[in-house]
Amino acid sequence: MGRLREIVNWLLVADTFFVLASFGWFVLALLGRSLEISLGFDLWLRLWNPLFMPAIGLLMAAALINGGISYVQNRWHLRSVGTDLRPRD
Repeated sequence: MGRLREIVNWLLVADTFFVLASFGWFVLALLGRSLEISLGFDLWLRLWNPLFMPAIGLLMAAALINGGISYVQNRWHLRSVGTDLRPRD
């Protein structure tokens, strides 16, 4: 299970850098289009739905799942220690 988690974490890091690189390409291509220089803006737009949107969705889903798992683990740990998260009056 630990090895699988390492692989998933590595893939998510790679996905993060892919999304950042995609954004960089978008900014440069948009700048190039405004200067009438072809830097692949039309190609970037064609790849938006099949490539970039799923990569962003995977990143968002991983962040939500990770946050949920951390929340559950913290609640479980606090209960096992005997601490409750509810405020005391």
